[in-house]
Amino acid sequence: MIQSIRNIWSIPELRNRILFTLGGLAIYRLGSHIPTPGINADLLQQFFEENRGTVFGFVDIFSGGNFRRLTVFALGIMPYITASIILQLLTPVWPYLDRLQKEGEMGRQKITTYTRYLTVLLSMVQSFGIALTLQRQSFQGASFVTNAGPLFLFTTVITLTTGSVFLMWLGEQITQRGVGEGMSLLIFSGIVVGLPGGMAELYERVFVTGQWNIFQLVALLVLMLAAVGFIVLVERGERRVNVQYASRMMGRRAVGGQTTHLPIKVNAGGVMPVIFASSILTFPQTFALMGQQSSPRLQGLFQALAWGEPLYTLLYVAGIIFFAYFYVSIVFNPNDIADNIRRQGGFIPGIRPGKNTSEHLNTILTRLTLVGGCYLALVSLVPEWMIAGIHLHHLPWVGGWIDENFPRAFLDGLGVSFYFGGTSLLIVVGVAMDTVSKIEAHLVMRHYEGIAPGAGRIRGRRG
Repeated sequence: MIQSIRNIWSIPELRNRILFTLGGLAIYRLGSHIPTPGINADLLQQFFEENRGTVFGFVDIFSGGNFRRLTVFALGIMPYITASIILQLLTPVWPYLDRLQKEGEMGRQKITTYTRYLTVLLSMVQSFGIALTLQRQSFQGASFVTNAGPLFLFTTVITLTTGSVFLMWLGEQITQRGVGEGMSLLIFSGIVVGLPGGMAELYERVFVTGQWNIFQLVALLVLMLAAVGFIVLVERGERRVNVQYASRMMGRRAVGGQTTHLPIKVNAGGVMPVIFASSILTFPQTFALMGQQSSPRLQGLFQALAWGEPLYTLLYVAGIIFFAYFYVSIVFNPNDIADNIRRQGGFIPGIRPGKNTSEHLNTILTRLTLVGGCYLALVSLVPEWMIAGIHLHHLPWVGGWIDENFPRAFLDGLGVSFYFGGTSLLIVVGVAMDTVSKIEAHLVMRHYEGIAPGAGRIRGRRG
């Protein structure tokens, strides 16, 4: 490990990239301590403490605690992610975007520009909704806003929108000039920064207040380690499709004839399906905060889409599986892979080249993506069950029977900190593996061994 660190710092380009990434993350954490003007930060933090098992706690985790304190980075990169989802969903159905997608680099740059504009628009809408909601609501008889009025609305919209646009720019700069995916690293740092607080909370529950005993703590730690091991196992899992290349004569030598394999990852989409589905489902809760004067029917719909409700869980699982297929269709094209294999004189044993090869790869990819989507859904639901439980007793007709016969810990949750949940671990482990794989790529390209020599290279989410 020491030799690997020396190798990393001996490469000027890699050293500069790592330093730039660390500097960008430091700027992100520095901005997390700049509050939005006109907010009663202490009262807002008390409100989040009492609602940590709801969607507020979920959004706060992804913003690195910025939403709790309503800093200039309170919106995080969620507007950018939502804008990316909207444009990617519109690309297959809007001929103009589809044409831009096929134009190559110039077309993708135009789509990126539209994504930025849409990010600004969504940031303004969300920041206005947050400001309006904080101005209308109160907590424990006190208002969240010190000086309500049009000036507060204008200042909050400008502050939060500017912070979101700056994070979008910072993430792009880290991707281009640093190591790893900038947007994912920002989310990663926002989650990791809360780990010490979560550990302190566990210590207080076990050794100070006595709410838990030592056996419950050990069980939680074992569950965490098992979840990490399971995530690493699946993230590195792949289906290897054998490809045979026919030999051909070049002069007097026979070239080719070797057998290789095409790796197809079980979870080719990484953590992006989880982030996409989570981002989409935060919208109903945002509208619910502003919907005090809405109809009772809408209020019932918003309540059914609340954190931990059966309808929310069903849509969350469906969204993860849908975006798993959607994201994989963007990063993996079976037709292009089949054409490349045929042009290089290769074939899959037992499968005819061309269309049959494409269909065979598509079948394998479809089955693996279903397994990967179910894995993401299962891991992502663990924190929800541990925090808020499974609210099956809210179902019509059978809710009363479930409420009487099921344990309360199953229905109402255990109140465990979200930092130790499956979604957080999934993002942390996935982003860490992806970043390490990129560092290893720089080392191997310069004839150095990887970070873990002798144990095999660590493959990233797309490696």
